[in-house]
Amino acid sequence: MEKEASSRLEWRINVPDGTLKTLEPETGVAGEIWVGLKGFIGGIVLRVWRALENAWNIGVADPRTVIHGVKVALALTVVSLFYYMRPLYDNFGGNNAIWAVMTVVVVFEYTVGATLSKCINRVIGTFLAGALAVGVHWVAEQSGDQFKPIILGISVFLLASGATFSRFIPSIKAHFDYGAMIFILTFSLVSVSGYRVVELLELADQRLSTVAIGTSMCILVTILFCPVWAGCELHRLVHQNIEKLADSLDECVSEYLKENRSGQEDLNKKKLGYKCVLNSKGAEESMANFARWEPRHGRFKFRNPWKQYLKIGASLRDCAYCIEALNGCISSEIKVKTMADKKMQAPPFLRKHFSDKCMKVSSYLISVLKELAMSIMKMQKSSKIDCKVAEMNLAVEELKDSLKSLPPHLIASTGEESNETKTMVKEGGGHPGRIMMVLPLVTVVSLLAEIAVRVGGVVDAVEELARLAEFKPAKDGKPQAKPNYVRTYFRKSKSSDHV
Repeated sequence: MEKEASSRLEWRINVPDGTLKTLEPETGVAGEIWVGLKGFIGGIVLRVWRALENAWNIGVADPRTVIHGVKVALALTVVSLFYYMRPLYDNFGGNNAIWAVMTVVVVFEYTVGATLSKCINRVIGTFLAGALAVGVHWVAEQSGDQFKPIILGISVFLLASGATFSRFIPSIKAHFDYGAMIFILTFSLVSVSGYRVVELLELADQRLSTVAIGTSMCILVTILFCPVWAGCELHRLVHQNIEKLADSLDECVSEYLKENRSGQEDLNKKKLGYKCVLNSKGAEESMANFARWEPRHGRFKFRNPWKQYLKIGASLRDCAYCIEALNGCISSEIKVKTMADKKMQAPPFLRKHFSDKCMKVSSYLISVLKELAMSIMKMQKSSKIDCKVAEMNLAVEELKDSLKSLPPHLIASTGEESNETKTMVKEGGGHPGRIMMVLPLVTVVSLLAEIAVRVGGVVDAVEELARLAEFKPAKDGKPQAKPNYVRTYFRKSKSSDHV
């Protein structure tokens, strides 16, 4: 008890201002080091814990990433047997067996198409480079020891520069960029090694054999165990982008006209879905490139029209640009409301006048996009798309007619304006303040009409895909109604000036 009491003793002093202060004992250098070390270790533990938590969330969100890691480990384990087993190690050139392991690490990708692309590029590049290296080495041997290093150096310089330049050619860069890089690497290694190695043919054969073993193992594992097809990923991405556009358009118009602010976080997430569409160009091109290397799988043929998916993606981005402009216009209008600037707000009767027609156009636009998404997801021709497009076009025509009748409505609503001002408006002039009030609303109406035209481009692109990919007819078996004015309206709209 006495020791415990003594440990709690504190020194206190009275300062001139009459307050009582406690003197705490100094910790010393050792104490400061311990505190700093404890904080450092605690920070490392916290970062490791956050990294593990982030990895866990990624694995839960997409279990295929975990499966991909297992697949790579399986291929590496099997290929490593060439090192672990002495007979295999001796038969494949000793240390050259490591090339099989390096091949697996380099070429094994997430999708089947990407893996096949790299495997084929690596085999072709290794074979061509090995054959040329052997040929150049034979020519150098025939030229004598004096000219041998000169010929080998010139060949490395010319072929490396030519192969490097070929990587800037768009067609080669898109399909054979990795093969060109492997060609440069293999030719240089075999040429330099062949200058000191007598058995050059044996060296080239061992290098090609180990690369073939590594690529074969990658192809077998990626196809046989939970394959991830680039074509399926592209198909799913296009389907999701159409749905995101529909959700973005729905949220934008609802926010502007209905002023529904419930579920703010979910609303913003759906409203900004168009940004995912704008940023998906690179992913679409990469998936389409890899999908061309894949064999027939599921409902996709060997020569499936993957380029048509890129055209659909381009049409979707055209729509997304308009939705982005619409969102910007709506956001500026909401800021005006927040600032309570009555001079910059459209009159309530005008908002009410256009509200129903804008919502009608928006609902038909969303219906068309949803129908296209369903058609792509099921890979079936839609029997309702032409009727939905016809309804959308009629709604757009009604909206345009309402916009043309805008000046009379403005005149009828401005009781406080003078007769002189009304006469100016009738004769084609305009009241600057009144124009600024209706400008945001007119912009929203014009953008909706423009979005309808661009959705028509998406419809044409999806129908072309259905024809090229031979989508199955709709299950209801009803013949598709094709009103003549549906496609005619699209052609006129694309060539005319929009309001």
